[in-house]
Amino acid sequence: MGKRPPIPPDIENAQPPLPPLPPPSRPQFRPPVPVPWYAWLVPLILAANFITFASTMYVNDCPARSDECLLFDVLGRLSFQPIKENMLLGPSIPTLRKLGALERRLVEEGEKWRLISCIWLHGGLLHLLANMISLLCIGMRLEQEFGFLRIGALYVISGLGGSLMSCLTDSRGERVSVGASGALFGLLGAMLSELITNWTIYDNKCTALMTLILIIALNLSVGFLPRVDNSAHCGGFLAGFFLGFVVLLRPQYGYVSPKYIPPGYDMKHKKPKHKCYQHIFRFTSLAILLAGFIAGYTKLLREHTVHSETFRDFN
Repeated sequence: MGKRPPIPPDIENAQPPLPPLPPPSRPQFRPPVPVPWYAWLVPLILAANFITFASTMYVNDCPARSDECLLFDVLGRLSFQPIKENMLLGPSIPTLRKLGALERRLVEEGEKWRLISCIWLHGGLLHLLANMISLLCIGMRLEQEFGFLRIGALYVISGLGGSLMSCLTDSRGERVSVGASGALFGLLGAMLSELITNWTIYDNKCTALMTLILIIALNLSVGFLPRVDNSAHCGGFLAGFFLGFVVLLRPQYGYVSPKYIPPGYDMKHKKPKHKCYQHIFRFTSLAILLAGFIAGYTKLLREHTVHSETFRDFN
């Protein structure tokens, strides 16, 4: 019988081939979760409004002019005007006018500062509480997301826009207007433009948009009540809406900041920080905003009112 030939050593000791190495995984870019801003400006604005209202009531000094002051035994000099004069528990019209209420006739005579001072005055305690509750609900979240500088600019510029619109629609000069509602509607308008321009980063987009539009519509409907200056609401809303496109931009979904990309890694399909439509909205809105303020202010300086009986409006 023949023997099997010996197996060569290199075949006998051969090991099975190693599996191929997997391709290197793509690096995971995980920037840190953004830390919310510490909201201090909105509480400061709230405190300033309450201090201003207390100062207004002190200057008003109802007991010096009337024996029917509300809560005189409790508040003394800070007591409210009689209900027949002010249903909102506040001062008299002459006091508001003296301290900076918006009145077109006085603005035309050179007191332009009233366009800003009126947003810090309120017609009564009920008026003040309604506005400050709205400020807390709207402003705190916005300041935590975007910081005090942008929200402060939105508040003041929207208030100025509301005052300008109020003057322009008061052709007879019969309105004495006070209140921060123009600034608050500007924050609402900015929330709407922020949702539109940062559309790519939101989930449930249509639901968020419809909810916000409903809230805005309900608030604007309050302006049809008697003695409510809806023109200031509309002016503030428009100013805040256009300004929101300018100052409330966020990076588009999928954008990675260069500081979070590992050294030496080449991203072939890196997304730009903002989409093209965001830049279009920004520059178009800025142009509209500047043109609106310039045209409105110029019109206010050129026109003159027909003086008539004075009424007080709240915004």
